[in-house]
Amino acid sequence: MKNVMAMIFSLFFIPVSFGLSMAADQDVKGSMDHPLLSRMPNFFISDYKKSEFDSHRFIGQDKKPVSIEGRKYNFLYRLNKGAEEPGELKIRRNIQDALKKIGGNIVFDDNFNKLSTIVLQKDSKETWVEVRSYNNMYKLMIVEKGIMKQDVVANAEAMGNDINTTGHVSIYGIYFDTGKSEIKPESDDAISEIAKLIKNDGALKLYVVGHTDNVGSFDSNMKLSKDRAEAVVKALSGKHGIEATRLKPYGVASLAPVTSNATDDGKAKNRRVELVKQ
Repeated sequence: MKNVMAMIFSLFFIPVSFGLSMAADQDVKGSMDHPLLSRMPNFFISDYKKSEFDSHRFIGQDKKPVSIEGRKYNFLYRLNKGAEEPGELKIRRNIQDALKKIGGNIVFDDNFNKLSTIVLQKDSKETWVEVRSYNNMYKLMIVEKGIMKQDVVANAEAMGNDINTTGHVSIYGIYFDTGKSEIKPESDDAISEIAKLIKNDGALKLYVVGHTDNVGSFDSNMKLSKDRAEAVVKALSGKHGIEATRLKPYGVASLAPVTSNATDDGKAKNRRVELVKQ
């Protein structure tokens, strides 16, 4: 009787246990593969996170760390229960080859640490991919490089306080494409606040100073920084009716950095427009 009951009890739990095993091999809720990469066969997503703007330090060429900002994806793939392990090298090589076929460039590959960095230029986008592989799982860190949408812009009052206290204020809400001096549309809020600042103080006159990082030749950056300052002055006078006599554009290239140009973050801080009280 005890044996019969034990058999019935074990049979009762077989489908339940099987169901739990199958559930464990399902992708975590809300996850999906990145559009650039399909997954290795017999793997499922056990962890997934997506951030509209974040950063990650990749290992780049010459083993130098590179901080990349943009839309960030974090994947953890695990092997389905009972599936044969492909081996970590096969996983890493599959991802490398898939990205190479669409223009990816392997900038770092370390067999000892089982780590690779691949950079892809596609459709005017730069995407960085880091893969860490193991025998039964692998991690992908993907950052689609881009500029953060500026949701918070210093207002006219804050700008005025800085100018009255220190004689100048840095503006980081004015955007240009690399090597260009045309102001991008997402700069409108910052330009409007500068106009408000000037209109609120009828006696205020400003130097509008363009700054660059140290990428490129000094002479070209000097011209570029001046052109960008002139573009800001033109926007303020043309769109907002500020008298041109109250504004003087200058460019100083990389002569006045606020921090070191040794990192991408430092370069981003040094690329700015500054308002200086005359």
